[in-house]
Amino acid sequence: MFLALEIISAKWKRKQIKFAGERSPLMMREKLLKHSILLSILISVILGVITAFITMVNVGDSLLGGIAAGLILGITVIYPLVLTLINLTAIFAGCKNPGYIRKGKHFEYITVVLGIFDSLLLFPFTEICFADWTVTLHNSQKHTPIWTEGAPTILVLAAVGILGYLFLSFNQIAKTPPLITVLEIAAMYIGMVQCILWIIQIIRWNIIYLYLCLFPLNCILIGIKVIRQKALEWQREQPDQMKCFKNRRIQWLNEKLRRSAVWPAAAFLLMWPLLGIIICILLLFGQQPDSVIRAWTETSDWNLSLQTAPQNIYYDEHYLCTVAAGGHRRVVKPIRMGVRHGHPVIVNRQLCVANAFEQILEERVPELHRRIRSFYDRYGFPIAKLIRSPYAADVVYFIMKPLEWLFLLVIYAVDVKPENRIAVQYMEPLHFR
Repeated sequence: MFLALEIISAKWKRKQIKFAGERSPLMMREKLLKHSILLSILISVILGVITAFITMVNVGDSLLGGIAAGLILGITVIYPLVLTLINLTAIFAGCKNPGYIRKGKHFEYITVVLGIFDSLLLFPFTEICFADWTVTLHNSQKHTPIWTEGAPTILVLAAVGILGYLFLSFNQIAKTPPLITVLEIAAMYIGMVQCILWIIQIIRWNIIYLYLCLFPLNCILIGIKVIRQKALEWQREQPDQMKCFKNRRIQWLNEKLRRSAVWPAAAFLLMWPLLGIIICILLLFGQQPDSVIRAWTETSDWNLSLQTAPQNIYYDEHYLCTVAAGGHRRVVKPIRMGVRHGHPVIVNRQLCVANAFEQILEERVPELHRRIRSFYDRYGFPIAKLIRSPYAADVVYFIMKPLEWLFLLVIYAVDVKPENRIAVQYMEPLHFR
């Protein structure tokens, strides 16, 4: 009796061990799935901290500074790359587990929010001005990559793509007619094409511009993933009875789309009449029929640009007077173009007076001039870097006005022909053969 009980107990223990061994990997996968978002952020932050400590010069002097820099680097720089890898992997996963699909949607939402945030964060570092190619810019500024008159067309097409994604993503595929699903995919195609064009337009071997391509790239990856998942879901849950359309031709087309394998090609064909309808509607609101193309080509400085913009005007940002000349014309009163260090600059009377005064100091009291110039170079440049708008330049112009009068008084006191000296400032010297 005891022997039989021992045998039964041993068999039960072996079964428990076997069940625990089978359950352990499953529990591990469930835990990883449950905390996958936190895990992805943690990996990004760890990589960011490691990168910060490797690249920082004096990290030993500022441990907290290194950790803070690592946190920022991990969230804003490394995490977008991790999300891109996750979205790329999700395309080929094709999982049937609702938990995986639900978690994938969470990653989609994070991608969109972080993508918009990162793009807004990076744009100030690109020196892109939302001005068309006909406008003269300054220094290394760049014209808008999308023609301003065609921008409403691009925004509407992007909105159509977003709506297609939202409807396809949240609809129950088994209760949606295949024709409607294909129409949603066609709308997504239109938005994905805009993402591709944006990437082609701005891409260059520059870290900032490469990161500006990440968000539209992820939008494309998410679109492909959602389309593939919905096609697989239809294959699993395809109903025996489908919703019928009263129109026989539409119903015939709906029947032909029962096989989800033909959806991508059918959506591509349906995209063109849908695009035509959208363009016709936009015509009623003043958009041109070719705005969908000209929005990208009626630009300068970019890969798809067909226009040549006027040469940028050079502002020597090391000098506050030159920056002040970038204010509103009615305030700073520019009088002509000049040349400084081989670059064209805008010249106003205040700038000419200041430079003429400096010239007199250099001629009469060189030692004093050297000290003033050293002081001005040290503190003038950081202040000049803060002047980034015409209104700020106007303020500087008015602040400099009393100094301008003082400079003018000195020039008239020591020079026989003061106006001649002022007039020749920043003029390119003539070369005679």
